Amino acid sequence: MTESANTQESLVSHLIELRDRLIKVLLGIGVVLLALFPFANQLYSLLAEPLLKHLPAQSTMVAIDVASPFLTPFKLVMLLAVVITIPWILYQLWAFVAPGLYKHERRWVFPLLASSSILFYVGMTFAYFIVFPLVFGFFTAATPEGVSVMTDISRYLDFVTKMFIAFGIAFEVPVITFVLVMTGVTNVEALARARSYVIVMAFVVGMLLTPPDVISQVLLAVPVWLLFELGLVMAKLIKAPAISAHDDNRFRPMTEQEMDQELDEIELLESEQKTSQDTTDNNAKE
Repeated sequence: MTESANTQESLVSHLIELRDRLIKVLLGIGVVLLALFPFANQLYSLLAEPLLKHLPAQSTMVAIDVASPFLTPFKLVMLLAVVITIPWILYQLWAFVAPGLYKHERRWVFPLLASSSILFYVGMTFAYFIVFPLVFGFFTAATPEGVSVMTDISRYLDFVTKMFIAFGIAFEVPVITFVLVMTGVTNVEALARARSYVIVMAFVVGMLLTPPDVISQVLLAVPVWLLFELGLVMAKLIKAPAISAHDDNRFRPMTEQEMDQELDEIELLESEQKTSQDTTDNNAKE
């Protein structure tokens, strides 16, 4: 078999593997979606609670479009299904790329994916319980006299979704900082010297990703700064033993012999996966 044929066969096997992973992702999202759909209206009421608590007695939420009472809760359930299955999605991503990673890289990927999921959920929780009450309280208190607050349910969902995403991504700062240091893109000392720039950037990001009020901007910028400091501490704790211990070679450049060994293991794993896939296809044909 020629080298071109081997390359083409390898590409096809990778595409089949990618297809299988995507199918598993969609199945996971579909299962959660079906489980949450009967509770769509209750979930939307729970989502709207931070705003409803601050609305005046004579105000309420409204549905401007005819189909909004059905489509908006359904859209919420779809978004929740994706959010809840984030660990499952990241696991499928990790399982797809893991065979192509070196051992020292695989050692860090899974913990980083797990911590990323947790931090994203923490950011969303922080937005719901801390940021939303303060922001909606500020908005309703600033309403001019004689103006009734009647927020459209669809626009409210769009607003809180952007806030959830903004705070979820912002809480990934420790992971990003840690990865930058561990991959050698930068070091702890350089990031520490750039602390003032990071703080300014945090407030700029807060201004761009949140509504035009000081409260939400500060509530996003301050956690970003603190989480940046947490990322520096994590990088120091992990990096220090590797530097001080002369017999710890986890972060030294790999020799050609070690790289060849890693490549041999990857090729063996790919061959085993291909054999397993061929066996499954043959069984299906029979």
